[in-house]
Amino acid sequence: MRKLLIVLSLILTLTLAFVGCTASIDNNLGEYIVLAEDALIEVENGAILIDAQNNPDAYGEKHVLGAASITRGMITTYEPVLNSVISKDAFEEVMINTGIANDSMVIIYDNNKTMDAGRLFWTMLIYGHENIKVVSGGLEALIEAGAAIGTDVPVVAATNYTATELNTKYLATIDDVIDQLNYPDADTYLIDVRSQDEYDAGTIPSSVLIPFDKNLFYDGTFKPMQQINILYKENGIDKDDEAIMFCKSSVRGAQTFLAMFNAGYENVKLYDGAYLEWSSDEALPVQMPEGAPVISNQQDNS
Repeated sequence: MRKLLIVLSLILTLTLAFVGCTASIDNNLGEYIVLAEDALIEVENGAILIDAQNNPDAYGEKHVLGAASITRGMITTYEPVLNSVISKDAFEEVMINTGIANDSMVIIYDNNKTMDAGRLFWTMLIYGHENIKVVSGGLEALIEAGAAIGTDVPVVAATNYTATELNTKYLATIDDVIDQLNYPDADTYLIDVRSQDEYDAGTIPSSVLIPFDKNLFYDGTFKPMQQINILYKENGIDKDDEAIMFCKSSVRGAQTFLAMFNAGYENVKLYDGAYLEWSSDEALPVQMPEGAPVISNQQDNS
């Protein structure tokens, strides 16, 4: 009997502990990231659904019916480097031709770990459109939620759209990064969101490696705000700090921007030129991993 009571007591203790742990979990995704099933409800209520699959052929093969397409090539340019942000006029043209008005609620999805949806989110944000949400889990999550899939391309009516001037609050330039290296601010962090292998091949000096896919669960859905906050806190980054993120051409970086901005980090910037711009200038230093010396060139030694 005594053994039975001990076993029952142990089971009760473990049950209470489990309930206590699960009760403390906060699954709030935030203001700008939305579950697939909720996204479909918003679309039914008038939100505009945008397919941000990077490859136009992918949209032609399969997309959520009713979704208009905005590919990466429509919102980026090759100058000064690949995937640089487009001009205000070019952005307005994309919005007009896609049927987006200034007051439209826009729901964005992709099939690429939210990289391209994140890039479109950032582009719309810096041109003044804040009524935006990104689907957690992208196209596959929408399919699982019951979205109708097909190949029909919707006919959209052109709108009037006026963007704001580009908001540099969320944009870092190469000069901003150089200033951080020359005059380090202890409350500013450079975040390299690329892979470990890319980081090991060279990075911007003082950068912290936090791969962009750490913002996601294994199925491609976003981690809730609480877990995003823990991730960056574990890497020494507080909400009051300034964070400048980059990848090779700031598409993956835009996904990290979305994750942090959505989780309440207000002082976040995307280095648009990214490592592609940085590494193309031989005058700029490159740091190797694990305390290896910074590689300098002749100009650095002059």
